[in-house]
Amino acid sequence: MHVEQISVFLENKSGRLSEVTAILSECQVNIRALALADTSDFGVLRLIVDDTDKARQALKKNGFTVGKTQVVAVEVNDRPGGLHDILMLLHAANFNVEYMYAFVRSSGDNAVMIFRIEREQEAIRLLQSKGVKVIDGKQLYTL
Repeated sequence: MHVEQISVFLENKSGRLSEVTAILSECQVNIRALALADTSDFGVLRLIVDDTDKARQALKKNGFTVGKTQVVAVEVNDRPGGLHDILMLLHAANFNVEYMYAFVRSSGDNAVMIFRIEREQEAIRLLQSKGVKVIDGKQLYTL
């Protein structure tokens, strides 16, 4: 039960981000969530999109370096401490969260967080055993 994420490596210069969004727009790929991390020389744009394969092909065709990674989408109670509860479950079981970002949702009682976690399948089993809802890719892409 995982979600596919693409990572696009960008030179840190004006217009590169808009080139990515133009390509995705032209090929009718919808961005569902994103996170951008940068240094002085380059950035890594992490994306959850509704058609991973189409996005990867279009971006590669236009000269971008694109990787694919498995991540975990988790429903988090939308209240103070909701995220902390999830992080404490993972910490108590010695799971390292490499990075995370939010998935924007229009309404509901729960937020959705995207996690890159070591030992992904074990982490999913732990979370589910504790009653945490893990969302699969098919469902997430349509939220």
